[in-house]
Amino acid sequence: MGEPNAIAPAAETLPAPSSERPPVPAPPPASVPGGSRELLKLALPLIVSQSFMTVQVFVDTVLLAWHDPLEMAASFPAVMWYWLFFGLLQVTAGYTSTFVAQYTGANRPHRVGPAVWQGIHFSVAAGLAFIAVVPLAPFLISVGGHTPETQVLEVTYLRCLAFAALPMLVMGAVNGFFSGRGQTWTVLGIEAFGTAINVGLALVLIFGRFGLPEMGIAGAGWATVVGSWASALLALALMLRARYRVAFNTLTGWRPDRDLFRRLMKYGGPAGVQVFLDVLVFNFFVQLVGRLGDAALGATTLTVRFNMIAFLPMMGLGMAISILVGQRLGENRPDLAEKSAYTGTKWSFGYMVLVASVYVLVPSLLVSVFEGDKDPEQFAAIAAIVPNLLLCVAVYSLADAVNLSLAFALRGAGDTKFVTLLTFVLAWPLMVIPTAVTVSFGGSVYWCWVFATVHIIGMSICFWFRFRSGKWKSMRVIEPEVV
Repeated sequence: MGEPNAIAPAAETLPAPSSERPPVPAPPPASVPGGSRELLKLALPLIVSQSFMTVQVFVDTVLLAWHDPLEMAASFPAVMWYWLFFGLLQVTAGYTSTFVAQYTGANRPHRVGPAVWQGIHFSVAAGLAFIAVVPLAPFLISVGGHTPETQVLEVTYLRCLAFAALPMLVMGAVNGFFSGRGQTWTVLGIEAFGTAINVGLALVLIFGRFGLPEMGIAGAGWATVVGSWASALLALALMLRARYRVAFNTLTGWRPDRDLFRRLMKYGGPAGVQVFLDVLVFNFFVQLVGRLGDAALGATTLTVRFNMIAFLPMMGLGMAISILVGQRLGENRPDLAEKSAYTGTKWSFGYMVLVASVYVLVPSLLVSVFEGDKDPEQFAAIAAIVPNLLLCVAVYSLADAVNLSLAFALRGAGDTKFVTLLTFVLAWPLMVIPTAVTVSFGGSVYWCWVFATVHIIGMSICFWFRFRSGKWKSMRVIEPEVV
């Protein structure tokens, strides 16, 4: 055969026809198993989905900073108390994605619907119980020892968020139905719908537009509640469509299944406890730093928000790693599961390098976005501290890339007890206790953040060695198929 653009010779000079046909090159595969294309195809919608949450956090923080810098500072301790309890429940409910992934990899779609319904049952019960936070809010907030004016704002925001727990939990369980099967664009649509409603309402309610009263931090909280309900109802409606009822047993599989529920608690429970412990130690950290003054608390709030804005999209990549690990183990292909985990770690680390560079090069530009017209002196005191704290975040972001990727890989296999134990063992000696000692002696907020950085680096090292041991390769969360 000639070159693609060559001119064919005259007919009389053509060689005699041959009985053998030239080989036809096979088309390139859509994606290599365990490679970047497969991972990113699944992860991109989840990354964008988490970016919507990033937008929501960013917009709420900016709007509250414009309305009152004290409201911005008060919002984060309230969110930390909320996530202390909610994170445990959400990860447990959302662990349906691992069950769905392994059932999908094992080609057992009839078990997908019942697995998701166990998560919904748990979500409803846990969401109703979460309302108990409302009367407990003043006591919880008082633990921080912040100024009385700040505590009033923190209590208001926490009470609003308590009513968002039930819809958020239901949405997390139902999203596992779509993400565990690789239908991540649907998850993106669900998240985008709720985020749009949340952001729009926050803008109206915080400042009192269109004739509505000016609600400040309470407006941000109620906007979150309404947006969460919108997402949850949309997710349920999509899952109960006719084509899913037949293929995945999503309607008739609603009945409680004691064995399946028990296994969801057995594996999802430790995963939720790990998040609980993680948020608990950071909650202690924030409460302790808050004792150093409003400027230290405000700077810590802004710094963590910056970290969340950059970190949340990587949660989408971690979720994709967990799903692929679960599907490959369901297929009994631990080699491809390992390859997917390493591929995700490389992408996560590369992204965090870019983020860390922004923290180091333009910290003042980042801080200036949150500057409002009210109380410029208070904001100036906060802004003076943040750039140095971002140096610590830049360092531990690189370690957190490894931490995130491998922790999600272990979670996708079902190795949740180790992740939980590690979180509990390392956090107190490396971060919480040194921070408490520093605060008790009236030390610097900078030293507190150094201890937080050491903690994240220690976590990443331990996760690396656990993953390299390969014990997770023999783990499964689904029951053996009866032949």
